[in-house]
Amino acid sequence: ACLGGVLIAAMTIRFILLVNKQGQTRLARYYNTALAQHERLHLEGEIVRRCLTRSGEQCSFVEHREYKCAYRRYASLFFIVGVDADGDDNELGLLEFIHCVVETLDRRHGNVCELDIMMHLDDLYCILDEMVMNGDVVELNKHIVLQESGKYDPGNVVSGHP
Repeated sequence: ACLGGVLIAAMTIRFILLVNKQGQTRLARYYNTALAQHERLHLEGEIVRRCLTRSGEQCSFVEHREYKCAYRRYASLFFIVGVDADGDDNELGLLEFIHCVVETLDRRHGNVCELDIMMHLDDLYCILDEMVMNGDVVELNKHIVLQESGKYDPGNVVSGHP
């Protein structure tokens, strides 16, 4: 898939984290099943601390252990995406993917905030499942993602905007 002229279909995502400014994880989605639960929590804590302590002047990429992470702050939430550090994944593609996720959530909930994430966590998982399958980005068209994820919850009304 191509988003904003950046090829991002070839990247394999290992995890997606949504974290607030206090470091509390609001969503953790892992696509690497080799990590045990306690290893995930430890890794998550380390990465979150590294991302939250960085200043606004520093770049949005962090290498930690065997992962390369891209993060972006939207209001009070940090969106963090991790891929293999030794892969040839496009860093700008990671940022574009994060932005696409946020735009999709904005379309569904209107200027998404931390409370929307907490109240509609199941909806967020459905949206991510439509966009990413087994770590591979499979769909980036916001209209299609919202239409397909809306099928899981008949109460959701999907905007008619493409």
